[in-house]
Amino acid sequence: MTQAEKGEAENGKDKEREREREQRGAKRPIVPAAVPESLQEQIQSNFIVVIHPGSATLRLGRATDTLPVGIPHVIARRQRQPGQAACRDSWLLRDGLNARSYNRQMRPAILDHSSGAKWTNTANHPEFLVGEEALYVNPLDSYNIHWPIRRGQLNLHAGPGGSLTAVLADLEVIWSHAIQKYLEIPLKDLKYYRCILLIPDIYNKQHVKELVNMILMKMGFSGIIVHQESVCATFGSGLSSACIVDVGDQKTSVCCVEDGVSHRNTRLCLAYGGSDVSRCFYWLMQRAGFPYRDCQLTNKLDCLLLQHLKETFCHLDQDISGLQDHEFQIRHPDSPALLYQFRLGDEKLQAPMALFYPATFGIVGQKMTTLQHRSQGDPEDPHDEHYLLATQSKQEQCLRRLLNNGIDTSGGFEIKTLTLNQKLYEAAMQCLTSLCKKSAKATADRKSMSKPGTYEGDLRGQATDISERIYPQEVELGSSQSDCMISGNDSEEPLSAHMSRKTAISQFEGKALGLDKAILHSIDCCASDDTKKKMYSSILVVGGGLMFHKAQEFLQHRILNKMPPSFRRVVENVEVITRPKDMDPRLIAWKGGAVLACLDTTQELWIYQREWQRFGVRMLRERAAFVW
Repeated sequence: MTQAEKGEAENGKDKEREREREQRGAKRPIVPAAVPESLQEQIQSNFIVVIHPGSATLRLGRATDTLPVGIPHVIARRQRQPGQAACRDSWLLRDGLNARSYNRQMRPAILDHSSGAKWTNTANHPEFLVGEEALYVNPLDSYNIHWPIRRGQLNLHAGPGGSLTAVLADLEVIWSHAIQKYLEIPLKDLKYYRCILLIPDIYNKQHVKELVNMILMKMGFSGIIVHQESVCATFGSGLSSACIVDVGDQKTSVCCVEDGVSHRNTRLCLAYGGSDVSRCFYWLMQRAGFPYRDCQLTNKLDCLLLQHLKETFCHLDQDISGLQDHEFQIRHPDSPALLYQFRLGDEKLQAPMALFYPATFGIVGQKMTTLQHRSQGDPEDPHDEHYLLATQSKQEQCLRRLLNNGIDTSGGFEIKTLTLNQKLYEAAMQCLTSLCKKSAKATADRKSMSKPGTYEGDLRGQATDISERIYPQEVELGSSQSDCMISGNDSEEPLSAHMSRKTAISQFEGKALGLDKAILHSIDCCASDDTKKKMYSSILVVGGGLMFHKAQEFLQHRILNKMPPSFRRVVENVEVITRPKDMDPRLIAWKGGAVLACLDTTQELWIYQREWQRFGVRMLRERAAFVW
């Protein structure tokens, strides 16, 4: 064989290997992808990794993948000194619980003397185990179990592994392990890849900053785009505007999105989710004589069992009633396979209904509702809202004093009778006109007083709009909030005129809102009636916490019954969407991130490693697709 023929044969083999890699989705770039001179340069989607970190599940994959990889978002770290007390973060248990247990005896049937399940092999003493392997670590082994994200935020606490540095280290290990094992991307090749990171709607700026720094500087991605889960959910479902209801394992967030923009005033996060329904279902089954008497909420395998029973038996179909026979199997390592039979009635309906009556969860002394607040500021970000407040013009400062002295929160905003001289009036009006030219009319219509056309009413409408600009991250209390802030009942009477704004917000955040009330409140905080109509006609439910039979009809019926009468006459159809395009609601937000990677308009949103190294968090203010 000549030299030329040998070269052709080798080239043919190389091409075959390249085709095999491409079919596996593991094709590697030949030339390192340098930072492009122009941000408009086209990016290959198969070199973009979309990461959607959740409290219980991590979903990630290439933007070209049909479905992402989902693994339990948990890590088991080997103890440095064996014999110490193990630290294991709880899953279904949480602080502030109060419940009773009633057990009845029932003997199970033995299916097999060997369950077939095995503990994770730790004979080689690995430093860490991730995902399913971490869940099946033998409790007798010296490993600490950590869930790095709880209630949608980084799981910071005073115990071992609860510092910000430790949590970020856990996230880096979990994500790197998943990328290597499931996406088959060596860590040394991440410099050829870019990342899209999905973050909650109500986010902690310091935490997002640390995550971006970890992805770019420690994991080594060449670029990143950060976007909110609610906006990505609209991209994934193909909707332009919707009220996004994200029911996850640990938290439930509600937000109104219009044309790719998440309205700040409509965001709220509820501190309960699917795991709370599982725990509630367990309590109800105990009262009904749950036959598996050794079930413990502190046991990870029992938590997996309860999640499975909830997903299998629970529903929201009010036409199903009466006792029904059920059975389930238990297959734990080092134990025989057991078959239990038992009867359940309305417990299967009552457990998911706790999402609408959160007092059923039995949580006391905990903050149940979170609203969007002003951030504490960052010394590396000099042009944040604190800087804007400090550099206001004299006219704006005068207006701010006027607003602070003249605004009351009794069910809305009412400006007190003020005696202003002509010069102050002209100065205030000039400032208001220049800053509120485009939006003053809409705001005045939305929040005008009962006597339109008067001087107080016009000034009030414009003053309210400028207050939103001066305080860009403060919470706006709409009428729904005023209704919900009366503790102990559902009274619609407004708050006392003497209650301060801070106290009103504190009381609202301490109240456990039901899912339907949270949706109504979020829509009520939209800026205009037209936007509210859009949201009522498109309520999108995502996440895995509300995947129950007849959940769509149940939620739609409650929204129709509780929405304001004025909108019942004008809204043609209240539509609740739970499976757009027959997609799994748990994957919609991730799919939206994959769609985002393919859009030409996102090319200018990339933050590159060199830019982050030079400018830091200021790049988020410059490039983020939402108001940072």
